[in-house]
Amino acid sequence: MRAVTERRLSSGIEVHMDGDASVRVWAPARTQVEVAIDGGASHRLDPDHDGGFSGTIRGVGAGTRYWFRLDGKDLRPDPASRFQPEGPHGPSEIVDPHAFRWTDAGWPGVAASGQVLYEMHVGTFTPEGTWAAAMAELPALADLGITVVEMMPIADFAGQFGWGYDGVNLFAPTRLYGRPEHLRAFVDRAHALGLGVILDVVYNHLGPDGNYLSEFSPDYFTDRYTNDWGRAVNFEGPPQARAFFVENAGYWIDEYHFDGLRLDATQDIKDASRQHVLASIGERVRAAGRGRRTYIVAENEPQDTRLVRAAAAGGYGLDALWNDDYHHSAAVALTGRREAYYTDYKGSVQEFLSCAKYGYLYQGQWYKWQKKRRGSPGLDLSSHAFVAYIENHDQVANSAFGRRLHQLSSPPRYRAITALTLLGPATPMLFQGQEFASTAPFLYFADHRAELRGPIRTGREEFLTQFASLSDPDVSPALPSPVARLTFERCKLDLSQRTTHAEAYALHRDLLKVRRETPAVSQPAKVDGAVIAPEALVIRFFSERGDCLLVVNLGCDLDLSPAPEPLLAPPAGRRWTPLWSSETVRYGGQGTPPLHADAEWHMPGEAAVLFRSIPRSADDDE
Repeated sequence: MRAVTERRLSSGIEVHMDGDASVRVWAPARTQVEVAIDGGASHRLDPDHDGGFSGTIRGVGAGTRYWFRLDGKDLRPDPASRFQPEGPHGPSEIVDPHAFRWTDAGWPGVAASGQVLYEMHVGTFTPEGTWAAAMAELPALADLGITVVEMMPIADFAGQFGWGYDGVNLFAPTRLYGRPEHLRAFVDRAHALGLGVILDVVYNHLGPDGNYLSEFSPDYFTDRYTNDWGRAVNFEGPPQARAFFVENAGYWIDEYHFDGLRLDATQDIKDASRQHVLASIGERVRAAGRGRRTYIVAENEPQDTRLVRAAAAGGYGLDALWNDDYHHSAAVALTGRREAYYTDYKGSVQEFLSCAKYGYLYQGQWYKWQKKRRGSPGLDLSSHAFVAYIENHDQVANSAFGRRLHQLSSPPRYRAITALTLLGPATPMLFQGQEFASTAPFLYFADHRAELRGPIRTGREEFLTQFASLSDPDVSPALPSPVARLTFERCKLDLSQRTTHAEAYALHRDLLKVRRETPAVSQPAKVDGAVIAPEALVIRFFSERGDCLLVVNLGCDLDLSPAPEPLLAPPAGRRWTPLWSSETVRYGGQGTPPLHADAEWHMPGEAAVLFRSIPRSADDDE
């Protein structure tokens, strides 16, 4: 081990080369704190001036298990534990962050633009549900064209399975997927393959089982604000409470080499401090990168664009926002259903066009479903500041049976909207298994102690009542139980479907190759578009190396005559030629008819075609 000359974190146990360990914990609610070595001696810590307790213990090192004994009686895990081998109610384990030998010294990090995200739940991504098993699949993701893995939350939580949003040990990667060194190996291998990795973190609440923070200090939480999932975190109280969460954000970048974060439900991260905690988190992540580029994505249901604006403009300096507006329009267009929070969307080509040009659809207009205005202005934001997707963990699961959208739509329409998503100007994201039309559902699942299981089932059923179709008396008895292990097991991907569903896999791989290798699509100088028929749109990508034109027709076969839309006209001295079509036979299409863009255009129904401009030759008709 290397010597530790200064603490990396303000709390927890950090080991020294000589076998000593530096200990510190903030516990102003207590008068006495001891470190109790599991199966060994106890060491009393000295009180600090700010409510903390600290000291040095000898003869311990990585692998030692320990507790904090509070006021001579209660044994509790370390709030800043780096590993909980027996879960949130068991002892903590000392981890030496210097022990792993990284090979990614030359890795530059992740830029704010040019990315393709892939949301992964480690527990269901492979049959084994481990970091080691997921690591073996990273070459396939790199070959597919993914650039960044977005890992769903891993802070340790109670039970044997769950989504991860009920984490309680924020510094401890869950024992369910392996040990800390396995997570480090996953990230290191990803970087070797050219893949970035960002981590989904939850700072708006902690889970209901195994959260011992308030026993160290009640000031970690506040009743000043309401919260959709539990007590609100107190970012306005003692600086030590706030620092606990800000440090955690930097910790994942520093000790695990993550390339950034996805911040869950930021609308419930409430803070009236002079600097909002989201801005503080952003600053800490950037600093922890030590020159490597870092990437921070936020989920924000009210669509507050302040999150991605620079500090000088009153913003928080994050990089991107999930765009639920795009998803909701796509879901309506694919399924025809406008229940619940899909009420304010029509799935029209105008909505797709507006998303392509401006990001959010709702930037301050009235929103009938919530009976209030929704969103904030974002017309000036870059396209890459919005993450577009047609599936994510929430939206697949927010249905009766967790079915994928390809199972609820016509195949050609699904291919066309997939093309629009993966070739459009926003940052695209796939949800695990989407690339090969997985037949595995993604359902809500959470394993908790017996007294919580009833409320979990009831809460899930109450959430789903917003969808009118679920009032069908045949639906409720058929709903999968969220607390059943079988529900979790059903969500595991069958990776052999990359081969058995070769048409879907080829569709996604080819689209990402086109995006990557076509400069006008990957790095356009400008993007514009227009509605060219009631169910058809055109998006034009302007580039000095030749423009491209994406035509998406969600209606019947379309003859563009007349065609009084200037975006359809090729650049001077050039003509349009098809580059890619969603109706290609290898994707399961019916074949693409001849497309004569210089004459009367004929677009097949429910199809997307990408054209590129090439120089005219002497043989071309003028």
